[in-house]
Amino acid sequence: MAPISEKALFEGIDQPKLTWAKEWLETTKKLYVNGQWVSSASDAVIESINPANGQVVGSFESATKEDVDKAVVAAREAFDGAWSQVTKKERAKMLRKISVLIEEHQAELATLESLDNGKLYTESYQDDVQEASDIFEYYAGWTDKHYGENNPVEGNFLSYTTRDPIGVCGQIVPFNFPICMAAWKLAPALAMGNTVVLKPSNQTSFSAIRLFEIIDEAGVLPKGVLNLILGEGAIGSYISRHMDIDKISFTGSTGVGKKLVRDSADSNLKPVTLELGGKSPNIIFSDAPNLDAAIERSFYGLFTHKGEKCSAPTRLFVQKDIYDRVVSQISNYAKSYTCGDPFDPQSNQGPQVSKSHMESILGYIESGIKEGARLVAGGERDTTGQNELGYFVRPTIFADVDNKMTIAQEEIFGPVLCIIPFETEEEVVKLANDTPYGLAAGLWTNDISRAHRVANKLDAGMVFINKYGCYDFASPFGGWKQSGWGKEYAIHSLQSYTKTKAIWVAY
Repeated sequence: MAPISEKALFEGIDQPKLTWAKEWLETTKKLYVNGQWVSSASDAVIESINPANGQVVGSFESATKEDVDKAVVAAREAFDGAWSQVTKKERAKMLRKISVLIEEHQAELATLESLDNGKLYTESYQDDVQEASDIFEYYAGWTDKHYGENNPVEGNFLSYTTRDPIGVCGQIVPFNFPICMAAWKLAPALAMGNTVVLKPSNQTSFSAIRLFEIIDEAGVLPKGVLNLILGEGAIGSYISRHMDIDKISFTGSTGVGKKLVRDSADSNLKPVTLELGGKSPNIIFSDAPNLDAAIERSFYGLFTHKGEKCSAPTRLFVQKDIYDRVVSQISNYAKSYTCGDPFDPQSNQGPQVSKSHMESILGYIESGIKEGARLVAGGERDTTGQNELGYFVRPTIFADVDNKMTIAQEEIFGPVLCIIPFETEEEVVKLANDTPYGLAAGLWTNDISRAHRVANKLDAGMVFINKYGCYDFASPFGGWKQSGWGKEYAIHSLQSYTKTKAIWVAY
C-alpha cells in the first residue's frame, strides 16, 4: 500500500489520512507470526474505541497461549537460523530501511495513533512517529560498535569477553506512546541480533499492526525475526512466564511490572527490564534564570500528550516568595487550553485514552478536593460541544498541596498538576525524594553550586537543570526505586539485549 501525502497535514479532519484510515480499519486485524498474518486460535475479537467520540475505531483478533507458543517457536528458529547468518553491516542496512519506511508512512502511522490513543495529530506526527524513525536510524549505527573487553587476569592466560545476543525477547508496550515505545524496544533488540515477540496495549494496537505491515510488505527482515501478538494483559503475563523467552522488556504501571518480575521468577528467571511509573518533582527556586520560561516549560512538560507520560513533572515545588506568581501564571495557561478533536488544529489537548482512565483521573481530582488541596483550574470533565461524546479532562491545577496527599503520592497519569510551596533547599530536597518513585526530577536556579548540589541529592534516574525534559538517544532513559529496572536509549539499552561471556585461553 502506497503512503499517503502529508501536504494537508494540519488542515483539519476531512483529509485523505482519515479516509485511508477508515478503509484500512474496516477489516479485523490478525496476528503476525513467522512472516505471515495469521488468525488467532480463538474466535475472540477486541474492539478499540476512539476516545474522542466513544465510537469503535476497529477490531483485531485476540491471541491465545497457543498463538504465543507458535510465535516463540518462530522467533527461536529465526534466531538459531537465518537471522544468525545476517552480518552486522546487513543488520544496520535493515534498520536504516525500517527508519526510511516509517518516515514514508508517517502520516498513516500518526493518524492511527491519534484515532486509537487520542493524542493530538501534531504530537503523533512530529513527536512519536518521527522518533520511531529516528531511533531505528540511531541503533543502526550501533550494530558493529558494541565491544567486548580484554580482562587483565593473572598467569599465562588470555581472558576476554564477548557480548552475545540474548535470544528471543518478549516486549510489552504501553498505551501512551504505542509506536514510539515499540521502536524504543525493537531497534536495540534487532541491532544486537535478537528476535522479538511484541505485544502492544490492547487499547492502542493499530500503529504497531501497521508498522509490522509496512516492514512485511517491504520484505526487510527474515521471517520469524519479528512476531506480533495482540490481546489483553493476561497474554502479556503468559509471555513473561514463557520458558523459551529469554528476556522481557516492559513499559507500564509499577503494579504490572511487579507481577512480571514474579512471573519471571516463577518460570526461567529471565532478565526483566522495567520502565514504570513516576511522580516526578520539579523545583523552581526564586533565583530561576528566567521565571517565565520556567513556568511555561513546567506547564507544557506535563500537559502535552494529555498528561499521560510517566516522566511528567507532576509535582511542582515553588519557593514561597514567587509562589503566588507561579500559581497564577500556570492557572492561566490551563484555563486557556482548548480540549478537542485530535485532528482539529485549534485543539491543545486530546481525550484521555479510555473512559475508565478518564474516570480514574476524575477520581483523583475528587480525592484532592476532599483532602483539602486548593483547586485553581480545571477539575472536571470537558463536555463542550462534541467533547461530550469523548473522554476529555480539563487541565487541572491544585495549589497548596501537601506532599502526603494522595494526589501528590500516587501516579495519576493525566492532566493534573500539584503545586507545593517550600522555603529552604533542605526542605524541598526532602519533599522531592518523599515518594516511592524515582524516574525524573527537575530544578530551576541561577546558582551553579546549588544546581549541582541539589541534582546530586535527588533520588531520580534523570535530573534536568533549567529545562525540564531533555531527551536524546545518546543519554539513558530510566528511573530508580519503583520507577523501574534498567535503561532505555544509548549503549545502556544494548547491554540489556546482550549477555556477557568470559573466554579463557591458556598459553
